[in-house]
Amino acid sequence: MAVRLRGREWLALLRPGDVLVIALAAVLVAVLAQYFWRGGVADRAEIRAAGKLFARVSLDVAQVIEVPGPIGTTRIEIAPGKARVAHDPGPKQYCVRQGWLSTAGAVAICAPNQVTLSLHARKPAYDSLGY
Repeated sequence: MAVRLRGREWLALLRPGDVLVIALAAVLVAVLAQYFWRGGVADRAEIRAAGKLFARVSLDVAQVIEVPGPIGTTRIEIAPGKARVAHDPGPKQYCVRQGWLSTAGAVAICAPNQVTLSLHARKPAYDSLGY
């Protein structure tokens, strides 16, 4: 015969060991989530224009790359360890609003101008099956 508890009556049934186990489980979940869900450190950027590879550059040296597209020129800034779309002629500016990308697998897509910026690492943090 089951006893039905209402409201917060179940809190009275918790013992100090129960609280300790719940707290340790919460900390373990937080640590594992940070370890397994973060992207790897990116070391190179790949820029595509109209689906074709335009440039593959290292993220070690700061530089600016201008990519021509159907509606204008997209300007991509590379800084040590990160990259961003600084200017795009598209109307909505979604790829510019992405800001700085720094993890492997991060992508900024400028759809109207058909330009894509993606970051890659030597060893990916996850694959499509594990994600």
